[in-house]
Amino acid sequence: MLRYACLVLDHDDTVVRSEATVNYPAFLEVLATLRPGKTLTQEEFTRWCSGRGYTAMCTEHFGFSSEEMELQYQQWKAYVMTHIPPCFDGFPALLRRYRQAGGIICVSSHSAVENITRDYQQHFQMLPDQIYSWDLPAEQRKPAPFALLDIMQRYQLGKEDLLMVDDLQTGYQMAHACGVDFACAAWEPRPADIADFLRQYSTYYLTQVAQLESVLFR
Repeated sequence: MLRYACLVLDHDDTVVRSEATVNYPAFLEVLATLRPGKTLTQEEFTRWCSGRGYTAMCTEHFGFSSEEMELQYQQWKAYVMTHIPPCFDGFPALLRRYRQAGGIICVSSHSAVENITRDYQQHFQMLPDQIYSWDLPAEQRKPAPFALLDIMQRYQLGKEDLLMVDDLQTGYQMAHACGVDFACAAWEPRPADIADFLRQYSTYYLTQVAQLESVLFR
């Protein structure tokens, strides 16, 4: 029996291991194009994405204009479409079991629809029921509560029926704004202060995918 009718998953470094294998190296290529000579470490990249967010890193730290933001997005998409990140062990069986039990699978991510659907087809031979991606207007992207509110309205669900799973504070902020339970996907290391925050405020702080399965099924 399901504890939650709808599973709302982040994508990068929640379902697929993409920061180290795709997103960080892709951003280094963006910097080489738009800010030659500039760089940042993977730890700095993680801290920005975990804290203020990717957009703030681009616009505030590197001073990208709106035109450059579009250029970086197109360059990132081209890189991502030719580099498939591995999924975390346990997710194929977990998602199949959850869907077979009648669960609704949604994705709320800053990735593009194309690579989310590609990854789900590649790793899980299925597609999510709904995807809320970077392709949304800026005011509807995570951490804005739009995705969770739309899911509740679309499927006639209450806040207690949803579980948001994310590795970053933006997912927590969105869930918290809607009163939705939040599970931190702590499969990968995060800066200590960010990990401490998520450990303190998450409904569930999970270090293994198997722990998520025990949360979803009664």
